[in-house]
Formats: sequence, C-alpha cells, structure tokens
Amino acid sequence: MAVGETPAGPGLFTALPPATVQALLGVGVERRFRPGEVLLLEGEPTTHVILLLSGCVKVTAGTTDGGRALLAVRLPGELIGELAGLDGRPRSATVTAVGLVNTRVMTQAVFQAFLRDHPDAGVAVSRSVAAKLRWATARRVDFSGYDVPVRVARVLATLVRSHGTRTQRGWEIGFPLSQPELAALIGAAEPTVHKSLSELRRKSVLETGYRRMTILDLPRLHLLAGLPD
Repeated sequence: MAVGETPAGPGLFTALPPATVQALLGVGVERRFRPGEVLLLEGEPTTHVILLLSGCVKVTAGTTDGGRALLAVRLPGELIGELAGLDGRPRSATVTAVGLVNTRVMTQAVFQAFLRDHPDAGVAVSRSVAAKLRWATARRVDFSGYDVPVRVARVLATLVRSHGTRTQRGWEIGFPLSQPELAALIGAAEPTVHKSLSELRRKSVLETGYRRMTILDLPRLHLLAGLPD
C-alpha cells in the first residue's frame, strides 16, 4: 500500500457506493458530542442508531468484578447501536466519545426504512455486524489460547489491518489508545502489557508516543503474533 493509504475497514464509507453514502448522510439529524460524553449507555432501552462522521469513540462494558472492559474502538464511517436498531433489545455496551465527535442520529424506524430502500446498505450492515462478531470471537480465542505477548501482537496486528494508516515510519494506528485501554482490550494486567510493549520496542517492531502507536516492522509483528504475513 502507498504512504497515506488507509486499508478498507468495517466502515460503511468504504463498503457502499458513493450514491448510497450520500443518501445515508441525508437521513437522521446531526449531533455533536464532547470528549468524555456518553453516546450510548449499557442497559438503556433506546433504539436509535448513530453514524460516526468524525472523531472516535470507545465501546466498553461492565465486568463481573465491577470494572470496565474495553471492547472496541469505532471510527468515522462506522455505525454504533445498530443491534438495538435491528432487534429493539437494551444496549449491550456503553459508547463514549474519545475526542470531539460528529454524528448523524437515526431513529429505529428511519434506520430500518433506509435499509429497506437501499438493499446494498443492508448487505453492508450485515457484513459489519459479522465483522464485529468475528472480532469478539477472535478475542475470546486469544484470551484462552495465547500468552500475553502473543495476544498483544495479535491485537496490534488486527488494529493495523482495520484502522492503520501507512506513513513514512510504518503503520500508525489511527486513534488515541492509552496503555490501560490497550490492556483492557487485550484482557490482561497493565504491567504485563507494558512489559510486552517494551519488548516490541526493544525489537524495533513498535514505536510509541503519547496515545500513539506506530508499527515499524509489520512482517515481524505478524511473525510474533503467529499470523500469516
């Protein structure tokens, strides 16, 4: 891939033809959220669907010990809340703005009508939901089958594939992610994750800054993760 190129991820902006994207941008109402503001709350009975236009959000859920687990990060072009928009069940997770976030908010009726009128969008949404399910399944497999260094490498490789941007230095993960958040995403203690990241830096696989990570050697990362190059 060329410098500056972003790989296709789960976002609808890359999955739909331009005409359908323009139609999608015309439904619902625009709403902006401040950093730290909650867009969706776990357990609430609301059914509206949100399309991210700019900024990023984190998806978290409560754990049995009273903590919070980071489940995913969502970027522009992605839908959030679409499960409740499809089945009307309570929210399964909390979604919080990481920075300034601009969105379009659709009621359940508007969302479902759009899918009926645009079958290509219905297919894209189904694929997006399937991709999120595959991600969740892969995390459960990783938690039970690999030690922490391999899990760190596998999660970083997956984040590059879905949200990475090619730069002169390597592949930069395109959203701010702190080490505690990464530890929550991996499901490991923060000191253990910190040790794994330090080892990746020592091997010149990874470069980190304030809430920034750049993969300097992607083939080596894939090797450490046990993934095909």
